[in-house]
Amino acid sequence: MAEISFDDFLKVDIRVGRITEAEPFPEARKPAFKLRVDFGPELGVKRSSAQITAHYAPEALIGRQVMAVVNFPPRRIGKFLSEVLVLGVTDSAGDIVLIGPDLNVPQGARLH
Repeated sequence: MAEISFDDFLKVDIRVGRITEAEPFPEARKPAFKLRVDFGPELGVKRSSAQITAHYAPEALIGRQVMAVVNFPPRRIGKFLSEVLVLGVTDSAGDIVLIGPDLNVPQGARLH
């Protein structure tokens, strides 16, 4: 595992956002959803593609707070532009489980 400095860690901007829209993304190579995530007035609403179909249904994601890296360059996935990377960890089957705060916090709050 490569070590990084604390200054390197501070360069990664991880914020809390609330999922406002979620829909299937049938054009993606692997099963995924297209998400719209609201990061509050400073960052606004951003789009993301997330391979989280094993544990989540689109309608159950609406209103959920998630953590996302907001300062990666946008990435084109087919015709879709993914602007942020929603974070998760893999379970024992290799499927993604989302990471988010366990209490409601302001949209756009930064991970410290």
